[in-house]
Amino acid sequence: MVRARPVLTLLTAGLLAASGITALSSAARAADADLARNGGFESGLDNWSCTAGTTVTSPVHGGAHALQATPAGSDNAQCTQTVTVQPGAQYTLSGYVRGSYVYLGASGTGTTDVSTWTQSAPDWQKLTTTFTTGAATTRVTLYTHGWYGTGAYNADDISLVGPGGSTGQPPATPSGLKTGTITSTSVGLSWTAVTGATSYAVYRNGTKVQTATGTSATVAGLTPSTAYSFQVTAVNDAGESAKSAAVAATTTAGSPGGSGDLPTHALVGYLHASFANGSGYTRLADVPDSWDVIDLAFGEPTSATSGDIRFNRCPVTECPNVESDADFKAAVKAKQAAGKKVLISIGGANGQVQLTTTAARDAFVSSVSNIIDTYGLDGLDVDFEGHSLSLNTNDTDFKNPTTPVVVNLISALKTLKARYGSKFVLSMAPETFFVQMGYQFYGTGKFGGQDPRCGAYLPVIYALRDDLTLLHVQDYNSGPIMGLDNQYHSMGGADFHIAMTDMLLTGFPVAGDANNVFPALRPDQIAIGMPASVNAGNGYVAPAEVTKSLDCLTKRTNCGSYATHGTWPTLRGLMTWSVNWDRFSNWEFQRTFDSYFG
Repeated sequence: MVRARPVLTLLTAGLLAASGITALSSAARAADADLARNGGFESGLDNWSCTAGTTVTSPVHGGAHALQATPAGSDNAQCTQTVTVQPGAQYTLSGYVRGSYVYLGASGTGTTDVSTWTQSAPDWQKLTTTFTTGAATTRVTLYTHGWYGTGAYNADDISLVGPGGSTGQPPATPSGLKTGTITSTSVGLSWTAVTGATSYAVYRNGTKVQTATGTSATVAGLTPSTAYSFQVTAVNDAGESAKSAAVAATTTAGSPGGSGDLPTHALVGYLHASFANGSGYTRLADVPDSWDVIDLAFGEPTSATSGDIRFNRCPVTECPNVESDADFKAAVKAKQAAGKKVLISIGGANGQVQLTTTAARDAFVSSVSNIIDTYGLDGLDVDFEGHSLSLNTNDTDFKNPTTPVVVNLISALKTLKARYGSKFVLSMAPETFFVQMGYQFYGTGKFGGQDPRCGAYLPVIYALRDDLTLLHVQDYNSGPIMGLDNQYHSMGGADFHIAMTDMLLTGFPVAGDANNVFPALRPDQIAIGMPASVNAGNGYVAPAEVTKSLDCLTKRTNCGSYATHGTWPTLRGLMTWSVNWDRFSNWEFQRTFDSYFG
């Protein structure tokens, strides 16, 4: 309903117009400016703090970029920016949005906070609202967001027009920049605090790579044996300081990941060594030479929290053709003589492992070592599923976990790595829920209520990244997962494998926090996990889709609609569940690998 304007208001406006009097002086109007910084998102998300969001090149309202953010069940995908204003002044906030239930507003005005929204905007729609600041208000927070659980929204050309506040001067240039811990893939930095700085920006070889609120940062995702130059700037509402004097650092060489002399491209498969199921039992000696890494499934705990792992080979009652222990050990040695790696895989769907105490941690190390030594194995595969890993409430920093089951697992794996040395092969096979889901959700979340298992593998992968040989996430038996394009991707085609792998090779902000980024892994550490056949698990894809996935990731061709963030010709290869199911399907998966990589 359109309301009539009061007669007195109309008369007053007419008198003002007739006499040439205006409500605001020309001097006041001349002082008005657009106070929103990077309102068109042409500089990515600079000056904005977003719980979930990225910039896109289409659709855009003006310029070349716009914001795109996708709300989730407990996150409305809000982006905020705090600006400096004058007390007792009038401001107009406007912006263009697309999507359903999109909001634009301002808080902390000192009077009445304002917001405006649209229920549905299939194309760009302008939202506008006004407010007057309070008598003591000098800072106001602008925001835009969607609504919980709805689809992606876009925002562009956000502006706040009014008199600018006194922002003062940008902070001084930081001093005392120095390096700390240096590994093969990361460099620690620290510097002296700057008075008046609200944050700091870290530059690598002249390019801004991250921000920090304190006076230290670790730049990760680096290449071994490579020289880098780092600088830092100080930031406040008035702007950014000049860059500091540069400090140089060269990452260490080492042999990160304990590559164990794997071939450039490797085929990894799980061998049902303790059970048969419908695929039948396959002797280790009968596994074809195409398989470079053979994971023996499974070692399982005596109880969920004991840490005591046992490897019980398939009994003859279930596997009539099972080989003797002597023949099995001889087969291990024969595979190793042929350059193959044989690992014990711990966990699986039925093997819940929760290292809740240091006693369980120590039992894990002792019992796994016993299995490795008894059979002369090359290393360990961690296949923790179900409820093995979850995060305690308030455990929100994947770089510094506090949950005992996570901390104890990290300690146990580091101990095993140190015990067996650089040739020790360490692999992990988490489900997407425990890794890529961390892009949207991490643990119970800021407001609680989320599944505590969300992203729970991230701190383990991060802590072991320099010791990790292979990460092959199970791209199967998975629900839809949001990719870096902020779209949901589902199993059944190359698109899912491309999007999920791109996240691992690019890195991603955890729970949408741009200041808390899970860094990229090296391509030689990544194998794509796929089921060998329709019998093996949900998410099977035909050989043509496997080829599309590899084409896109290693050559950047045949990608379909998804745009990757790089090209990775040294991608390690493929993993499958399982060798047995592939044999059951006439070795289709193996033949696809062989035909692609030769």
